[in-house]
Amino acid sequence: MERPAWAPQDIDLSVPSVSRIYDYYLGGSHNFEADREAARRAIEVFPGLPKIMQANRAFMRRAIRFAARQGVTQFLDVGSGIPTFGNVHEVAQAAAPGARVVYVDNDPVAVAHSRAVLEGQEERTGVVAADFRKPEDILGSAEVGRLLDLERPVALLLVALLHFLEDGDDPWAKVAELRDALAPGSLLVLTHASVEGGPRRPEQGDEVEGVYRNIGSPLIMRSRSEVERFFDGFEMVEPGLVSMPNWRPDGPVDQEDPVIFTGFGGVGRKA
Repeated sequence: MERPAWAPQDIDLSVPSVSRIYDYYLGGSHNFEADREAARRAIEVFPGLPKIMQANRAFMRRAIRFAARQGVTQFLDVGSGIPTFGNVHEVAQAAAPGARVVYVDNDPVAVAHSRAVLEGQEERTGVVAADFRKPEDILGSAEVGRLLDLERPVALLLVALLHFLEDGDDPWAKVAELRDALAPGSLLVLTHASVEGGPRRPEQGDEVEGVYRNIGSPLIMRSRSEVERFFDGFEMVEPGLVSMPNWRPDGPVDQEDPVIFTGFGGVGRKA
């Protein structure tokens, strides 16, 4: 298999990656056949996944603009993945020209590509190679120290990330650790996979979990109450934890395809 110039030398192109599968769902080009094959299997058992991911990105963009309107112009995007059109720094800096953004991911392709995309924009954007499971590595990174003032409110983005953490990793404790480092007025922007409230059957959730398990990346469909626990210490912003298209839509919500109402999105404010 020919290695493209953007692919780091030390990654195995035959092993699927969550961030490259996501890139494929969104119509990106930074993925390999192993990623595409896993994505096609997931779509087969859980039809509509690309539309869910597009709803996820649209929610994220609305939440970023909401943060900017609230005067929050610092963004920490953990599990940022591979940059695609309408990424955090583009949306944030269009809404607030002085906005600063730090991207964090543990996928070498995502990190390498983020650095390439952001070349020449280092004054207000940065990339950290770190894992959500080690909040201290994120908070103590040079880029966070250089770009973010943690004495002022920060928007912490955990978008389509936490469902890749098993209960044994105690993602609730990791979120709390990041929360405790943020100033009052900071925002938590979060989305999470779930079959609760959506049109997909629990068995389909089990099947797509199996696809991800087979590539070595657990996907955990959590209940609404389990997702709400991530907002401990935050006050939910209206309309609360809802299906992603229903969070402060820009206009009438298309009811034609019920699959887009799969999963939850919400924003919380630290008191």
